[in-house]
Amino acid sequence: MERSFDVIIVGSGIAGLSFARKVADLGSRVCILTKKERAESNTNYAQGGIAAVTSDSDDFELHIQDTLTAGDGLCDEQVVRTIVREAPERIQELVDLGVKFSQLEDGRVSLHREGGHSKRRILHVKDLTGKAIEDALLHAVETHERITLLEHVHAIDLITRQKLAQPDHPVDAKENRVLGLYGYDTRQGKVATYSAPVVMLCTGGVGQVYLYTTNPGIATGDGIAMAYRAGAEIRNMECIQFHPTAFYAKADDRFLISEAVRGEGGILRNLRGEEFMPRYDERRELAPRDIVARAIDSEMKKSGARHVWLDISHQSEDFLKERFPHIHAHCLEYGIDMAREAIPVVPAMHYLCGGVKTNLHAETGVTGLYACGEVACTGLHGANRLASNSLLEAVVMAHRGALAVHEFIATQKYPDLRLPDWLDGDLQDSDERVILSHNLDELKRTLWDYVGIVRTTKRLERARTRIQNLKREIHDYYWNFKVEPGLLELRNLVEVAEMIIQCALQRQESRGLHFTLDFPDKNPTATETRV
Repeated sequence: MERSFDVIIVGSGIAGLSFARKVADLGSRVCILTKKERAESNTNYAQGGIAAVTSDSDDFELHIQDTLTAGDGLCDEQVVRTIVREAPERIQELVDLGVKFSQLEDGRVSLHREGGHSKRRILHVKDLTGKAIEDALLHAVETHERITLLEHVHAIDLITRQKLAQPDHPVDAKENRVLGLYGYDTRQGKVATYSAPVVMLCTGGVGQVYLYTTNPGIATGDGIAMAYRAGAEIRNMECIQFHPTAFYAKADDRFLISEAVRGEGGILRNLRGEEFMPRYDERRELAPRDIVARAIDSEMKKSGARHVWLDISHQSEDFLKERFPHIHAHCLEYGIDMAREAIPVVPAMHYLCGGVKTNLHAETGVTGLYACGEVACTGLHGANRLASNSLLEAVVMAHRGALAVHEFIATQKYPDLRLPDWLDGDLQDSDERVILSHNLDELKRTLWDYVGIVRTTKRLERARTRIQNLKREIHDYYWNFKVEPGLLELRNLVEVAEMIIQCALQRQESRGLHFTLDFPDKNPTATETRV
């Protein structure tokens, strides 16, 4: 069965929903595919807020310079300037949609400061900003007559001219273009064909490639892996941001303790109760995330501790309940009253600064293929994302992408092709699913142990050997059994893991989020890594 649209969007976070609403308003028939429920996305878990210049005491140049400083020489300055300057208009659109950013008692917007920012410029909705934005965008999308939203459909692979070409008539890379994709309906257990001249990838990040992550279970790198298999360029995959302060629990899941807690005066202490950040950076707790994460990692390794403490008990209980209701309630569930005692925290994988290479119109190198949000590498974040710039990038690039796609559809001639159906042949359902769970566990532990906050060439080479072996096993499994969600995600995760390691081995220097003991200094001639 083939279903046809003008635009297919994979993912239902802030990037996908923002883009869908705008491109549908311009007249396109849009289909959003999400592999879980529509509200399950990284956006929904974003606590901190969205960075933008909205105060008279702030200005664009300060935000630009803060972003460039955090990016450690890898940012594209034109991209930074464009996104920062277009931010206020996009923020106003969110307000017009019904997002009610927190306000002070006098009616002014409440602005908070996070690590790396020279001014208070973080708009927020208490400590559930992402959920508030997601709810507003979902309402706008669900009521739009040109938008179809399909839940529990897992995108498998993009369909391109290259993939459909006969061996004796290959298609040149310049003539390659997207024709649609295959999607697995997890409720019906069937694969359907979706055709469109445009596919927009908004699939989020890769957090589940690591053992400990603040990302939800859906963050399995699907968009990056699909784009790579379709011929798109992938960049800077070694730039993995570990959030310094995830709640420490014995379970693998790591609940995020927002950077805004440090912005409101939270102090990091080792298990002896000593403040340690002054020894690592003059900005102390408000240093960029890579510095804070490495400082915590160093303190833990020196003492053998499993965590450090984040202490904000000097603030009143009323203040903490008002500013951080979600975090306060969660800590209480684990027996921690943050108004009276310190919170146990550890770093956890949080955000990918690399991804599918795009320009300022969200275009990739494959005609008809676009990417927006964490899946994309625009050049905004460089080697290290400035706090709360991610939601900002998503709304600005969704707007710019919608305008570009509208023009593309109006001017491009789409080939009139009937796409082939998915063929399972005589493949059977697997009775060896233990292989999937075992390989997933080995993959996540390999990345955590060998490709973490502090790296060495020897560790990276060991990781590469293990991941290549896993990739062969998973590849054989994929071609011998019918597809299922766990297999599709594992296939993408092992592909992403290999990219991260390849890029990390390419970067023979320490810059931003990539720190290696073998090359502790910065190489002034180094540029982007790519696969």
